[in-house]
Parts: sequence; C-alpha cells; structure tokens
Amino acid sequence: LFSQFAIDGFLKGEISQMVMAYFCKIPEDTMPENFQGFLKREIPYADIIEVTDGETFIHQLLSGLTCLLIDGYEEIVAIDLREYPSRSVDEPETDKVLRGSRDGFLESVIPNAALIRRRIRDVNLQFRIFKVGKSSRTDVALAYMKGKVDEEDIAKIVEKLEGIPVNALTMNQESLAEMLFPRKWWNPFPKFKYTERPDTASACLLEGSIAIIVDNSPAVMILPTSLFSILEDANDYYFPPITGTYLRFTRMATAIAALFVTPLFVLFMNHPDWLPDGWEILLLSE
Repeated sequence: LFSQFAIDGFLKGEISQMVMAYFCKIPEDTMPENFQGFLKREIPYADIIEVTDGETFIHQLLSGLTCLLIDGYEEIVAIDLREYPSRSVDEPETDKVLRGSRDGFLESVIPNAALIRRRIRDVNLQFRIFKVGKSSRTDVALAYMKGKVDEEDIAKIVEKLEGIPVNALTMNQESLAEMLFPRKWWNPFPKFKYTERPDTASACLLEGSIAIIVDNSPAVMILPTSLFSILEDANDYYFPPITGTYLRFTRMATAIAALFVTPLFVLFMNHPDWLPDGWEILLLSE
C-alpha cells in the first residue's frame, strides 16, 4: 500500500500519475524486507531523501518534494519531482549588454546556481544552503571559490546566517542584507553589489568575491564591495582591460562631479561675491 503526499503547484498531475502507476505495479510478494533494499531496487536513479521523523516530513513536503509513505516501512521517501512556476532566463531589462550572453537569474536558487556552475566548472566552486526564517524557511545559498576567499570571512557570514532571529524574509534579499549588516547612518554607501546577470556574478566569484543567492529573488548579492565596483557596468567585462578601466574612471568622475558641482553652482549663484576673480562668467545673466 502506497500513499503519496505533494503540494499542488509544485508537481504536474501527469508526473504524479506516472509515479503512482509505477509503484502500484510492484507485486506485494516481491517487496524487499527493509527500506534500504526498496530504495536500491525500486528507486535507483531518482533524487531522493530518506525521512525518519515528522518534522522533517512536514518540512520536505512544504518545500515541494513528493513524500511517499509505504506500508510496512517506518521511513518515508521524499522524491524531488518539483517544477517551480518560473519565467524563462531572459536578459534582465535593467542590465543589458551590447555583447555577451542574454540570460539572467530567476526567482529560484537551484536554477541560479546551475547558471553559475555552467560558467565555472571547477571543483573549488562551493555552494552552501541555509534555511533562514522561522516561518518562511527561505533557502539562502552562499557561493564562493575555495582558496580565493578568506575562510574567516566565510565563517563570519555562516555564523550570521545560522543565527538570524527573523520570522520571515518578507523583502527577500533586502531583508537579509539588513539582518547581516545593519545600516549605519554615518555610512550611506551600499554594502552589497547586486546583479541579475550570471556572467557578472561568475566573474566576481573568480575574482575572490562571495555571492549570496536568496530564493524568490532574481538578483544576487556580491560582497565585499567598493564604490569602484558599484559604479562598474556589465559591458565593462566585454571590453579590453584598458577600455573597461577608462570607462569606470570616467563614470566615477562623472558621479563625483554630479555630487559636488551642482551644490557648488547653487551656492555661488546665491553668493556671487564668493567667486574668485575671472569666474564671473559662470553666473547666469538676465
């Protein structure tokens, strides 16, 4: 006797019928005596998880796995047949490039990790999954290149992820960012760099940065970051190094000019007597 439990929306009806039809065809007299024998004989290739307690059963069920209860066995088998409702990996609207790939991150952790793994086929690329939020149990993946990052930094981030006292990540990555590094009034600059492009995230990982992927968010957090990194553009990676560096410096000079020139202009317009001799040409005439 088999009983199947699944959340509607994570599993297509056709697949559910095929799974149950397969298990119902197993003759009762040929059932193995123990659970491990059943797994080796009847489910040799599927992605499965052995469940031995009720709390794990509820967690795996609410995560979208198909749980199969078998008469005669104390254990429960959780089969990963999930198909999340998602859009295609189209290029992000706000981060387009003239040259390069045309794919972008989705709102799911596993496909996002696969997009990065597709570009970095190295055993040193590590992914660590965490559950954040007492109610939401949001999947958060920590990605980094082993040997290129400081292990103390990884340990600090892991400690913070495991000890976040939050009920739910209602705003996804922004909620997580505020919990990891609370904003301080004397530091207005962002502490993270956000990207929706897998190629940009892969390039940052190869440079020694750390990426944090949050479920239900199409953007990846890159840290540590600097003002120079925040001002860079995705097109910079597809230009020669000299051209890309020149464009970054130009963009930074423009940002600094916009930050200081406008208030100085307003100041001198209100106090024209403060202008040095020969600078009166900057004043507006009626």
